Amino acid sequence: IGVHVELLDEAALAFGDLSKYDAIAIGIRAYELRSDLARANQRLLDYAAAGGTLVVQYQRDGVWNQLKPAPYAATIGNGLRTTDENSPVRILEPMHPLLNFPNTIGIEDYSGWVQERGLYYWGTFDAKYTPVLAMKDPGEQEALGALVTARHGKGVYIYTGLSFFRQLPEGVPGAYRLFVNLLSQGKNKK
Repeated sequence: IGVHVELLDEAALAFGDLSKYDAIAIGIRAYELRSDLARANQRLLDYAAAGGTLVVQYQRDGVWNQLKPAPYAATIGNGLRTTDENSPVRILEPMHPLLNFPNTIGIEDYSGWVQERGLYYWGTFDAKYTPVLAMKDPGEQEALGALVTARHGKGVYIYTGLSFFRQLPEGVPGAYRLFVNLLSQGKNKK
């Protein structure tokens, strides 16, 4: 899809010039698996505040809720997930930039997902965040923390519990289109 990927090691996170990146995506469970990430968290928040796009993929509740690494208050709910890959998706903010730049994302983009929609959604979050999607398994309450975003300084902070780690290797077109949108927010001049 034309995205140049560079993996950031401990030295790059601690001392590197983060401003050269259009977006930084933090992988699943990274705060749990990389102690250097917690140490570099303020640098990452500063990167976003200076105009960067910081995309944080799902993290587990224990480490996340203890570290509190988001720019504003947010906790991961206990067991908030959508395990049915065909569960309905409700678009809360159809005009939100995450769903409209560079790709227009609609309900059809959630077709063909495999195994699940997402996991480790935020259960509570500050009013500075905007929930973009609502999801639920049959018979369960709707969860709003699957895709949440906020302006942070001049940049954008995005948390997503969506299962991109399952969808991208399977070549699910809608997941690619949405993930590109998340990474592209710094290029959106609207």
